[in-house]
Amino acid sequence: MIKLASSAIAAFLLMGTTVSAHGNITSPPARLPGPAMAQACGQQAVNKVLQDGTIPLENLLPASESCNLFLCRGALFADNPTQLQQFSLGQTINFTAILPIPHEGPANVSIVNTATNSMIGLPLLVFDSYADENLAVLPANNTAFSVTLPEVGESRELEDACSGEENAGNCVLQWFWFGTQAGQTYESCVDFVLV
Repeated sequence: MIKLASSAIAAFLLMGTTVSAHGNITSPPARLPGPAMAQACGQQAVNKVLQDGTIPLENLLPASESCNLFLCRGALFADNPTQLQQFSLGQTINFTAILPIPHEGPANVSIVNTATNSMIGLPLLVFDSYADENLAVLPANNTAFSVTLPEVGESRELEDACSGEENAGNCVLQWFWFGTQAGQTYESCVDFVLV
C-alpha cells in the first residue's frame, strides 16, 4: 500500500507541475525518475524532475559521471520496467506531447540504442521548426503526431537490438527537442521491444 501511495504521489507531482513547465511526452508512457536514477544522478536531480516533469536538461546537474543526462534525461529502465511497450515492425505509434511553454527549435523522434546512446537508422520524424512561441497557436502536429517503425527487413540493427523481452531496456523511441533561443534541451524516452 505504501509503494502504491508513493507512486501515486510521484505521478501527481509530475502531472500537477507540468502546467507551468516546458514540455514532455505523455503518451505512450515515457521513462520516469526513480531510485536507480537517484543512484546514478543524485537525489537532487530526481527531486527536480519530480517537481517539474518537463524540466530542461540544462537545469539538471549530474552528481557523478555515471549520470548521462543526454540519454533519456538521466531516467533509467531499471525504474521503468512496467512502462515497457511492445511494438511490431511497420507499426504506427501515436504520440501526445504537452508544450505549456513553447521554445522554437528543431525536434525529432528517433530509435536510440541505449547501450551506445546512438541512433538506429534515420530519425522517424523531424521538425525543422517546432514549438514556435511566435505563433498564436501551435500546429496540431506539435502535440499529436505519429511515427512508423521500419518494415521487416529494412533494419537488421533494429531487429537485432530491439527484438524480444531479453532486450528490454535496450531500445527507446526518444523525443528530442532543442529550444534554440532559450538554449534548452528536452527529452522523453519510450522503452519498447519488438514482438
